Amino acid sequence: LGSGKRRWIKAQLSLSLFLVGTGAALHGEPGNASMKGSEKYRAVAAEEKGIHIINIRAIEEIGYAQSETVLLDPLSADQDSVCKHGLYFRDGKRKVDYILAYHFKKASGIRTPSKRVYPNDTVPGARNTKEDHQLPGKGADAEAAAPEPQMDYYEDDKRFRREEYEGNLIEAGLELEKDDDTKLHGVGFVKIHAPWNVLCREAEFLKLKMPTKKVYQINEARGFMQKLHSVIHKITEPIKPKVTRSKIQTVKHLSYPFSREKQHLFDLSNKDSFFDSKTRSTVVYEILKRTTCTKAKYSMGITSLLANGVYNAAYPLHDGDYEGDNVEPNDRKLLCDEWASYKVLYKYQPIDLVRKYFGEKVGLYFAWLGVYTQMLIPASIVGVIVFLYGCATVDDNIPSMEMCDTTYNITMCPLCDKTCSYWKMSSACATARASHLFDNPATVFFSVFMALWAATFMEHWKRRQMRLNYRWDLTGFEEVEGTVKDHPRAEYEAKVLQKSLRKERKSKETEKEKLNWRDRFPAYLTNFVSIIFMIGLTFAIVFGVIIYRISTAAALAMSSSPSARSNVRVTVTATAVIINLVVILILDEVYGCIARWLTQIEVPKTDKSFEERMIFKAFLLKFVNAYTPIFYVAFFKGRFVGRPGDYVYIFHSFRMEECAPGGCLMELCIQLSIIMLGKQLIQNNLFEIGIPKMKKLIRYIKSKRQKYSDHDEHTKKKQRYEMDYNLEPFAGLTPEYMEMIIQFGFVTLFVASFPLAPLFALLNNIIEIRLDAKKFITELRRPLAVRAKDIGIWYNILRGIGKLAVIINAFVISFTSDFIPRLVYLYMYSTDGTMHGFVNHTLSYFNISDFKPGTEPNDQQELGYLVEICRYKDYREPPWAENKYEISKDFWAVLAARLAFVIVFQNLVMFMSDFVDWIIPDIPKDISEQIHKEKVLMVEVFMKEEQGKLQLLETWKDYEKNKGENCNTHSPKLSRSQRGSTASRHSYHVDV
Repeated sequence: LGSGKRRWIKAQLSLSLFLVGTGAALHGEPGNASMKGSEKYRAVAAEEKGIHIINIRAIEEIGYAQSETVLLDPLSADQDSVCKHGLYFRDGKRKVDYILAYHFKKASGIRTPSKRVYPNDTVPGARNTKEDHQLPGKGADAEAAAPEPQMDYYEDDKRFRREEYEGNLIEAGLELEKDDDTKLHGVGFVKIHAPWNVLCREAEFLKLKMPTKKVYQINEARGFMQKLHSVIHKITEPIKPKVTRSKIQTVKHLSYPFSREKQHLFDLSNKDSFFDSKTRSTVVYEILKRTTCTKAKYSMGITSLLANGVYNAAYPLHDGDYEGDNVEPNDRKLLCDEWASYKVLYKYQPIDLVRKYFGEKVGLYFAWLGVYTQMLIPASIVGVIVFLYGCATVDDNIPSMEMCDTTYNITMCPLCDKTCSYWKMSSACATARASHLFDNPATVFFSVFMALWAATFMEHWKRRQMRLNYRWDLTGFEEVEGTVKDHPRAEYEAKVLQKSLRKERKSKETEKEKLNWRDRFPAYLTNFVSIIFMIGLTFAIVFGVIIYRISTAAALAMSSSPSARSNVRVTVTATAVIINLVVILILDEVYGCIARWLTQIEVPKTDKSFEERMIFKAFLLKFVNAYTPIFYVAFFKGRFVGRPGDYVYIFHSFRMEECAPGGCLMELCIQLSIIMLGKQLIQNNLFEIGIPKMKKLIRYIKSKRQKYSDHDEHTKKKQRYEMDYNLEPFAGLTPEYMEMIIQFGFVTLFVASFPLAPLFALLNNIIEIRLDAKKFITELRRPLAVRAKDIGIWYNILRGIGKLAVIINAFVISFTSDFIPRLVYLYMYSTDGTMHGFVNHTLSYFNISDFKPGTEPNDQQELGYLVEICRYKDYREPPWAENKYEISKDFWAVLAARLAFVIVFQNLVMFMSDFVDWIIPDIPKDISEQIHKEKVLMVEVFMKEEQGKLQLLETWKDYEKNKGENCNTHSPKLSRSQRGSTASRHSYHVDV
């Protein structure tokens, strides 16, 4: 017979056997082996459901065996309530700890089995895991190329790998239940439950600290401190969330790493609640990571299976619904009411509940964000006071009064060639008065204050972090972290596998390989070149904006409209800042993707290493992107202009732009405020609210348009895992941290030019906390709970920004503002000890006859008189001096004072910051005492246990000794009953 004929006969035989077995089962006859172990589910006749199933055994020729399945009825209303809408297995007892989702294709006329239960004694596809299967197109003979019924071999490959992987999960002790009959067309789900013995085994392996039966009293403050704490507690009572964990605890359970040998130490009265849902999902994910799907030498873990589309998603379930009238109380709803609502904007965060639901890593982020927002309150108050001081003293500021005084009649040189004419200095009165609001003596004090504030904030966070570590039983986590090694990433294992296969083909050696610097050198070179290119691209864009400013200013100066000519500086500054803002927002997203790609090609070994490297690259690129325009205005604009008659030109046609008569500090303030506020408003409203809402709307429209083949899919209620599948996957905390770190830079780096930055940051963060909370509760899938004892690399970045802020503020005060020139004039050149004459002192003279041909103004008499001498801001010799237009000695005096101020300010503030760091202990005294007390109590518990064992051993030895003496003094002939009783007594003592 030909191969096609043989396959047709096999299909017919399989169909006949299937129909016979089905008929036997429907008529109560024995012989249907596929129903064993699943008798509690009612078998459904194929005729009732209109289903035609053909079990084609010929598929085994290519290495894929059809797994045995059980047809079940769709979930009825009663069954739906029993399993609590997907939170439990069908039996209503086993809790769903994790979900694996996958895509499958339903062939026309064939219905996929609705439910598939895997008992522990029967593993579908288990025999396949032990055999060597052939991939499609590999090892098949020529006969296999004959026409076959239409099937997708790629889908079969994925199905085979799923069955093998799920079989391995069951071998690891997990319990699985499948659901292919869902409201989501073409999406199946595997529900995973970790039984008690698996939880205990993994908790011991992971060294999870669990509360013991031992309870001890927490040391409370006494005397004055106790009264102070009680007063503070009463005052803050209305702003605390209404959750049980927000109350002050006076007792605490002693915690110890879980051990199956020491289960008697732990309170196991309720095993269902001993491991909470966060811990259970963590345990399951650890098993998922180390369980592989193997065929020949090809190994795949859960991350590779997700990347290759074998599974579509893997996530833990939310606790239940968060809105509705008949919703059962759960942690998700409680968090939604007491944390993710704008009604509780004024309240503290329920950090302990956040940690219980999302894990330590997410809990630490929101705790840090809360501490940062809390510390912004005093900074905002002082910033507002400094701003109000500037408003109050603006009318008493002598330099701005002189600039606004029309009697001075100071004629300034043109701002551009030909088209620009001479102008009166009094026309810049508004700019000079506005500059004083931010450029006054109080600004220097505020810079020192913010440097000390940054140091205090870091110390306050370290102490707060230590309290949380104690409360969350993370005090010994660094030792545990060192003993439990991270699993290598799937990409790293695949790279190592490729390297070992290449080496094996060459030398036939099978020793274990690892990636060295030679393997990563191309990736390192690509990283270096790409980062340099991106930084160069940022500089090029800033340079392009500079060209835009110069050319636009020249074009507006030639305008026939008087209003356009009078508002040239405001128009150019505002439009250039908006362009900078748009470019920054676009490049932020681009640089985030590039940083991830550059890290991926490096192939880091662990997830922690991957995250740290990606954070560093993303921060470097985004820092340069956000602050380059601000650095230009602060330190480069107006520094390389030249002088009248000898200006510096770009492309031989565009003159470098100058600062306003009042200095560049006002423009720096405008640039900083627009970029800071624009980033916060647009990123919060567009990226964090608008885009998730839009994605949700698109998914909703797609689900409405989806056509279902069964009416039941319209009527039945969606399960919990189906609703969570429609949520956005959790993308990590890096975007959240990055946004706040960049904001921290705006608050600290250039605070000398914008004292209101802390206030705007505070207002933003109050909204940001609730916005992020709502996103985590309602828009995102529940993230995997990750243990962490600190915020990781972000703390080092914060410290680096704090140190850099001292240096930058020193340069802003000394070089960008007029603070140092005023001091030099006041103490070296002022005749009456006041600031009268300061403006005239900072202006140099220029004879218009020294203009280069073709650069003088077209209209020489626009002011109504002929100008012979004009003024410009610089320290240069007058035209009547011997070395005319050369730099004067006043310039060098001011420069020396500026450099001296930078050195003194930097070292003084650094010393004060280090002093604050030294004087405030990292670990609070009471927490240190409690940790020591825990160690002592734990030693006592084990000493008592050992003493009990010793006493038991002594009792047993005494008994053996007495028994020997009795044997010597009495007759050796003992009755059978006596021997039995003695043996029973002996066994009793041994049992004890």
